[in-house]
Amino acid sequence: MAQEILCEVSNCKFWGPGNKCKANSIYVVSQKGKKATSSEETDCKTFVPRD
Repeated sequence: MAQEILCEVSNCKFWGPGNKCKANSIYVVSQKGKKATSSEETDCKTFVPRD
């Protein structure tokens, strides 16, 4: 199944034109244990700063 992952963090190594993430996989974690109640309580661990 094709998926489109969008990201607005333009200084990420995986950021591409059209705000598309080019990473092979995405790793997202909750800041508050295993359950998050909003997107603000999550972090993308896939982020790598662009050189």
